[in-house]
Amino acid sequence: MAVLFVGDDWAEDHHDVEVQDEDGRILRRARLPEGIAGIAKFGEIAATFLDDGDQPEQVLVCIEVDRGPWVNALIAAGYRVFGVDPKQAHRYREILASSGAKSDKGDAHALAEMMRTRRHQLRESGGDSEIADAVKVVARAHQTMIWERTRHLLRLRAALREYFPAILLVCSALDLDLSSRPILGLLAKAPTPARAAKLTKSQIMPLLKGRRNKEAKAIEIQQILREQHLGQPDRVTDAYAASVRASVAVLDVVIEQIAELAKEVDAHFSQHPDHEIYLSQPGMGPTLGPRVLAEFGDDPHRFRHSKARKNYAGTSPITIQSGKSRIVSARFVHNDRLVDALMAQAHAAFMHDEGARAYYRRQRAREVEHNAALRQVANRLVGILHGCLARGIPYDPDTAWKDQTPAAA
Repeated sequence: MAVLFVGDDWAEDHHDVEVQDEDGRILRRARLPEGIAGIAKFGEIAATFLDDGDQPEQVLVCIEVDRGPWVNALIAAGYRVFGVDPKQAHRYREILASSGAKSDKGDAHALAEMMRTRRHQLRESGGDSEIADAVKVVARAHQTMIWERTRHLLRLRAALREYFPAILLVCSALDLDLSSRPILGLLAKAPTPARAAKLTKSQIMPLLKGRRNKEAKAIEIQQILREQHLGQPDRVTDAYAASVRASVAVLDVVIEQIAELAKEVDAHFSQHPDHEIYLSQPGMGPTLGPRVLAEFGDDPHRFRHSKARKNYAGTSPITIQSGKSRIVSARFVHNDRLVDALMAQAHAAFMHDEGARAYYRRQRAREVEHNAALRQVANRLVGILHGCLARGIPYDPDTAWKDQTPAAA
């Protein structure tokens, strides 16, 4: 029974592939076009080296991506696909060629060698359900849009500091966020200090729709805008105003789309069979739950035990030991989206869950710094989530923290 090991180095419009047998002999090298024609040619090449009675799952493909139409087509054809991190592939390539030489053909060879010699260390793609993949798409889009909002707000704040600091004083005095409707509406109506100083109370009031004490707040905003502030020459001010109008217009769209994507996330996440288990976890609500599900996926065979899930999450520590030196530190290589969600969950759990708070305090009692203690809480919560998913049960604080009780200690 033949087993084929394929390295697939992909580019935007083509794929360089190398096929090896179990002894490492190179059976075929080829450059395939992207799309249906390339997949068809891939199938022809694989069929050439498979014996009668062999199955497509005997073709193992290593590629530096774990999703997309090409990967989906390979999986649909029955091949086993293993997606690897580009840094992981780069490090393995350095083992094979210390000179630093690089080519698409060489990359395909390195991927084939990695598949043949280290497949037990690689993670197979394609085990997630369609609903999990859908949650991943919308959850990532939602988070990316939130990051975009933050970037635009930082740019807007920097511009306002240069020519219109009164707006920032309004935010501070009335406890308003720069992305709030009153502030963005105010900037759209009057993007320069001179125009803002001429606003009447009746013009400001509509911007405070839905807020308490509108009249008093409108008067306070008016007073701040009419005070003297440091600024820029008129020509420079007009230039800043043009850039701010553009930023406000973009922010209006981004904020609207964040709300729309949040609805999409909820619609897809609520259909997943594990959504109640995720929502039962301490500190994990309708925003963090989909993000964590999206990054972990729902392949039941991906994480054989809680340690594997913790390692993938990046919350478990790593040990660096050489001779008498031994250092335990945080993982610096991790999935940023997943770690961001898990640390946010740990912080929320610390605030609202007694078990998580007690666990955090035990770490602090050992003179562990705040961030490290919070990371240990996140690590513990990943283990709890793994247990709940493996058993198909919601979070139970008595079970989750039973080994952390004073009697157990």
